[in-house]
Amino acid sequence: MTPLQDVEAVTTPEIPQEEYGNSEMNALNDFPDEVEMSLFDHLEELRQRIFYSLIAVVVGMVGCFLAVKPIVKLLEVPAQGVKFLQLAPGEYFFVSIKVAGYSGLVLSSPFILYQILQFILPGLTRRERRFIGPIVSGSTVLFFAGLVFAYLLLIPAALNFFISYGEDVVDQLWSIDKYFEFVLLLLFSTGLAFQIPIIQLLLANLGIVSSTKMISGWRFVIMGAVVLGAVLTPSTDPLTQSLLAGAVLGLYFGGIGLVKLTGK
Repeated sequence: MTPLQDVEAVTTPEIPQEEYGNSEMNALNDFPDEVEMSLFDHLEELRQRIFYSLIAVVVGMVGCFLAVKPIVKLLEVPAQGVKFLQLAPGEYFFVSIKVAGYSGLVLSSPFILYQILQFILPGLTRRERRFIGPIVSGSTVLFFAGLVFAYLLLIPAALNFFISYGEDVVDQLWSIDKYFEFVLLLLFSTGLAFQIPIIQLLLANLGIVSSTKMISGWRFVIMGAVVLGAVLTPSTDPLTQSLLAGAVLGLYFGGIGLVKLTGK
């Protein structure tokens, strides 16, 4: 061995492959935005973000209240051939407030999610950040997909059932308050039901339930979907409950497919 080779052997020691793997694992477990804060600082930040979120909700509600008539007309579209009545003084006014409240909450939800993420991100590792992004995006998309599904399929199916069932016996004169209570509850319950795949992904990545266990409990899932369809739908007609139960089952088994893709 030449003197130059001796120097290279001393100055460039070989690093085991395991050390590269450990350094990569340590990088994934780092807290990139970690800041030392006291408990009072955390509480103050939480207070500020809640305050900002409330301002966003109020602004959204006020904006929706100013444009509530088009929103009301849009929600009345599925009830074709029905005449709405105001059965008490101020009933339409309180319906407008209710519709503006729900609509404003939906419009401000992205900003609320942003505030939540800004609060929890400093406490998340790089690995957890890779996971939280798709979860939040998927949850938002599924919620709005649930709203669209309810508006285009569930609500028309339920209303057609009620209209056709009694059209030869009673005139279709409905209380506007009861109608919007029915529509808004069905919209938001369906949006929440569409969060099932997100819950499955969370449980699987936390190591609580695997995809194999999810599949093995399919009998209980079918029973639970039927019960969930009956509980979440404000009507008692079997068609609406069956549509929602079928959607829940489709989401559940689709969630199992997503969990399998993650290797859990």
